[in-house]
Order: sequence, then structure tokens, then C-alpha cells
Amino acid sequence: MPVLHSPRRDVRLLLVLLAAAALHTVPADPAAADEPGWTAEPAAGTAAVRPGGTRPYFYLEGAPAAVLEDRLALTNTTDQERTVTLRGADAHNTADGALAVRPAAPGPGAASAPGAGSWFSFGTGATVKIPPRTRAVVPFTVTVPSASPPGDHPAAVIAAEAGREAGVRVHLRVSGPTLAALTVEDVAVRGRGASSVVAYTLVNRGNVALAPELDIRAEGAFGEVPGRGPRAVPVELLPGQRVELTEPWPGAPALDRVRVTVTVTAPGGARAAGAASAWFVPWRAAGWTGLGLLGLGGTALGALFLVRGRRPRRGPADGGADGGPSGTPGATIPAPEHELTGASR
Repeated sequence: MPVLHSPRRDVRLLLVLLAAAALHTVPADPAAADEPGWTAEPAAGTAAVRPGGTRPYFYLEGAPAAVLEDRLALTNTTDQERTVTLRGADAHNTADGALAVRPAAPGPGAASAPGAGSWFSFGTGATVKIPPRTRAVVPFTVTVPSASPPGDHPAAVIAAEAGREAGVRVHLRVSGPTLAALTVEDVAVRGRGASSVVAYTLVNRGNVALAPELDIRAEGAFGEVPGRGPRAVPVELLPGQRVELTEPWPGAPALDRVRVTVTVTAPGGARAAGAASAWFVPWRAAGWTGLGLLGLGGTALGALFLVRGRRPRRGPADGGADGGPSGTPGATIPAPEHELTGASR
């Protein structure tokens, strides 16, 4: 049996079709439009291989004076040619613990001694032209200076084009004795109540990168106060670096004097602790209590003066209750008068 369509139903169907067409013509995500159009990653190899054959970073190790080799893969995902420049860079921690790389042209305040970033060489491949929809593999070398100290020397390979940069981590280690060591400094408690935080500074005193773990204990005047149990710190602390961190402490007491101990450990036997004392006083409640006591004291003092002001005063010549000799209550006896004649009486 044929189905009859009313004009109103046909209009609704047309609107649905137009809406579906509009969804297919929505422009691409702006974030996708900001992509550089090319990618940089370690070329497929045998070290640190992910499932699928890719590596998340470079890992290179060698003795002083060694020349290490690896390859970088650049993929052009667009329909136009790309020109990418390559360089090595030193990696470091920012003040809050994030990882960053040194700029290509260090400013006047940068360290004068070059780091591992200066050990990289791309030969004639420092500038690479990548045809459309093409993958280019660029070899590079890392020449370890003969006087390099053992341990980790964090670095990165930086690919740049038209102001856009992409970095690939390089875990670079010079062979030799390693030392995992750190210190905890500048422990302090900031804020009050649920907004309290424990601030502290970590310094890597060794020659290897550290993945620290934190434990906060607190002891108050009335016994142990709930702190923060062991937990990983979301920071990779590079050798020789200093970072300033804070840890939320929602269980801080409302009224107590507390000694807070921050203990940090890391693989390799690194362990350090720092402590600080802090008063927790509900100043708002204390202020209102002080004002109340002050007002109560003022009221009591005013009442005392009022009572004293109403008491009757007695003169020095006041008689007793029966009055003087005249029989008049409260009468006074006049003093005798003397004649100053010099004659005896």
C-alpha cells in the first residue's frame, strides 16, 4: 500500500537533509589547521621500540671521545614541499619542573659553557627539503668530548620550519660511575585550612636523572596530624637542576603548632628530607573572641565606676546616729571662742 506524504512532512524531511549536509561541510578543527604539516620522530630501530616499530625517544650511550650515530625520520603530510632545519639542544628543567630546551641563540643570561646540544652534527642534512607526502630519514652523529663527566646529559633534536618547532628527547649517557643524590630545601607551609600547601625545593646533586617519590609527615602538639602518603612526583629531575614545587595539604589542622617533614626518595638509593614548623590559628575566630573579651572587660570597668560614683560620702565632722549634745540629729558642736587678751582665765 503506497504511503502518502503530506506537504508538512516533506518540509521536515528536507530540513533534516539540509542539516545533515551542513554537518558534512563544517570546516576542519582549528587545532588541526595549526599543525605544522610534518612530523619528527626517531627512525625505526632496535632500541626502545614500541609495538609497531617506533621509538618514543633516542637513547644513546658511549664512553668519552666516542662517536654515536642514529637517524631522525621526518614525514611531510601535506601536498607542498617543506623545508625543515635541524639542530641539537640542551634539555633542562624550568623552575616548576617542566622539561624545556635551550634556544638556538642563548641570551646574555644563559650559561656560557655549551652542553650536550653542541655535540650533535647533521652534516649536510641540517636543512632538509621534504617533497609532498614523503618520508625522509636524516642520519646524525653525537661526538662525546673526551673530558665529559660520566652520567646523564639530557638533550633533544629540534626540527623547525617557519617559526614552528618540534622536539625529540635524547637520553644521552656517558659511560662511567653514576650517582643518584638529591636534597630537599626551603620547606614551608602556605595557606590555611583546606587551601594549605607544602612548598619545597628539590635539587639533583647527582649525575643521573631522577623520578622522585614524595612522603609528607606532620607532628602536632596533640600527636600525629594526617599528612600526605607516599606518591610519585610528576617531575623528571635532571642532573644539576633545581625545581620549586608545592603539594596540596587539605588535611591541615585548624588550630595547632605542627612540624612538617618532607621526605623524598628516588631509584638508585637517593633519599633526602627537610622540615619546617608552622602555626595554624583561626585568626578570624580569634579576632572575634578578642573583641568580645575586650567589650566584656570594658562593660565591667564601666559598671565598677558607676557603683563607686553612687556611694554616699561622709564628711570629717559627721556625728553619730544620735546627733550632738543638743539632741538634734546630725548637729555639730561649735568650737569655743577665746579672747586674745593674754590674761589667764
